[in-house]
Amino acid sequence: MTKKLEIIFMFLTIITFFIVLSVLVLAHELGHFMTARKFGVRAEEFGLGFPPRIFGWQVWRERGLKKIAESENIEMAVKATPLAGGSGIIEEIIVDEKKEVDEAFWVRKFRFIKGGREITQDEQKYGTVYSINWLPLGGFVKIKGENGEGENEPDSFVSRPIWQRAIMLSAGVIMNIVLAAVLISAGFMIGLPQALDGELSARAQVSDKKIQVVEVIKNTPAELAGLQIGDVIINIDNNNFSSYQELQNYVASNIGHKLTYKIKRGQDLSEAGIIPELMPETNRGGIGVAITETGIVSYPWYLAILEGVKTTVLLTWAIIVAFYELIKGLIFGAGVTADLSGPVGIATLTGQVARMGFVYLLQFTALLSINLAVINFFPFPALDGGRILFLIIEKIKRSPVKREVEGAIHNVGFALLMLLVLIVTFRDVAKFGDVFQNIWEKIF
Repeated sequence: MTKKLEIIFMFLTIITFFIVLSVLVLAHELGHFMTARKFGVRAEEFGLGFPPRIFGWQVWRERGLKKIAESENIEMAVKATPLAGGSGIIEEIIVDEKKEVDEAFWVRKFRFIKGGREITQDEQKYGTVYSINWLPLGGFVKIKGENGEGENEPDSFVSRPIWQRAIMLSAGVIMNIVLAAVLISAGFMIGLPQALDGELSARAQVSDKKIQVVEVIKNTPAELAGLQIGDVIINIDNNNFSSYQELQNYVASNIGHKLTYKIKRGQDLSEAGIIPELMPETNRGGIGVAITETGIVSYPWYLAILEGVKTTVLLTWAIIVAFYELIKGLIFGAGVTADLSGPVGIATLTGQVARMGFVYLLQFTALLSINLAVINFFPFPALDGGRILFLIIEKIKRSPVKREVEGAIHNVGFALLMLLVLIVTFRDVAKFGDVFQNIWEKIF
């Protein structure tokens, strides 16, 4: 790949990562925002990106009147008042009565806010500030009372019943699950990559069948040859295979013989010479990979929605089980068996997936959205699940935990989360260091 293409690829990876991150976080914050508005809690600001603010605006409605009809009624009366001596006073009374019929309507008005200045008390009457901010790392919503202020004010979060607060806190997680269902449903409408080893609906349309690597075992011929998850095996020794079982049988029968694998990775084709050996896990010949048959699966739109929802539920449950096994392993001393990735790793993976095609990026974004939802629902301080845990405690003891104590616990939890992010980021940099070094050398 040329130096110019490497630069373009790097910037497209960064841009794609920020777009994906923004979509996920904005969907999450939109859930909080919509439910807060539904329950009459004031959302002070809804922002794209994180402060400092570049600019913002407020939109509100005012009642106006429009004249649609008018009538006029003129009446004249004469009043005579006699005086002494036979004279008198004659009064002419003219009544001019106008009637106007008005139609009430709402006028939408707009205010522009420049820079990151504080919104004054007087300006807050114009409603939520919608803002664009300098740090493109998702978004946020600032809800009145989320830190315990305004306890006696009806438009404050803390003044609402526990069940309403629980819904508002859960809404972000729910929106991420809904986003995943929408993305997967859209993917099934246009065609989504899927393993073909399970049962498919009779209405499913399958195209672009291929044999694909889904796992590479460490310290095996496959890893030494540089095979990666997602690689497509085109053929071996120019032999094409109709199923992955047929391919496995061919490899198993050639222990000790060098086989020429033709591999497709993204849009690139390459060859690798690999010698199969006896695998202790299976007690038969192999190179140390797990493979499956995949294809692009699509459905009619009405079935795509149903399949999208069903797939989202199954993926959510699978991710919950995976996290359960991860935490159980940590508690019982088994260590971290999963390959965790932080922001750097996710950004790198996003770039690799984006190169594979739009539907792969769609699928990857849906998986990230479900992961974000599951993690946020953990009963850990600073996360939505941790805040719901405090609501449960408040319900049981019939009084809230002291705001200072709860705030301190959430701050400690947030600090621990940031420490974890730094540790995982350090691992990512070490793991993907060769990737960054190659890009750096080709650019500079």
